Amino acid sequence: MNDSSQAPFDAAELEQIYRLRFAASQAYRNRVWRVLTAEFFARYIRADDTVLDLGCGYGEFINHIRCRSKFAMDLNPSALDHLNKEVTFLRQSCSSPWSLPDASLDAVFTSNFFEHLPDKKALSLTFEQARRCLKSGGRILCLGPNVKFLPGKYWDFWDHHLPLTEMSLREGLETHGFEITTCYAKFLPYTMVNTRPYPLWMIRLYLRLPFAWRIFGRQFLVIARKAIGNDGENRSATAT
Repeated sequence: MNDSSQAPFDAAELEQIYRLRFAASQAYRNRVWRVLTAEFFARYIRADDTVLDLGCGYGEFINHIRCRSKFAMDLNPSALDHLNKEVTFLRQSCSSPWSLPDASLDAVFTSNFFEHLPDKKALSLTFEQARRCLKSGGRILCLGPNVKFLPGKYWDFWDHHLPLTEMSLREGLETHGFEITTCYAKFLPYTMVNTRPYPLWMIRLYLRLPFAWRIFGRQFLVIARKAIGNDGENRSATAT
């Protein structure tokens, strides 16, 4: 979530929202993300990379991805309780200067997070920080619900504020100096909340069948990179 000066919920409210939403399915979510990281997202992350999980939640991605150095950012203080010991937790605003040096990250990953931001100004500031902290050629990987295919269900969650499609996110990234390398309007199904737990073999099969994404997918996947040779730019918002 965003910082306390802008976010609609304080830390205690965030803890309650996510405890109520995910407590019953957390073990299953971890098993699913172990498959997603190993069989899909690992192709974008190298063993010697430094990676930030932006809006990390309970650490389902960052705990399972294999890389050299791991950071996780969230405003929910209970996120720390779920992170592996090798993960450095940054409890701060995503739209305030990140507590990371310029050009220090190889990849930024975010899943089902941007929709929680209060407005596009907060998202714009977040893009600026991602670009500052990424190395030349570094990637930002964005997974999230595509409002284009969820006109009503998108609003079933109390903390959803910012509706996005793959095209609006793509344009926003390009506006902030990123080059789009991958853009899927439909990738994963919408949510694991209040749904049946599918066997992991079905998830592995789904990932290997892109035609199934076009049928069942309701989340976009947009991947962009910071242009090579741009480490010296965007110094106005340096880390504190």
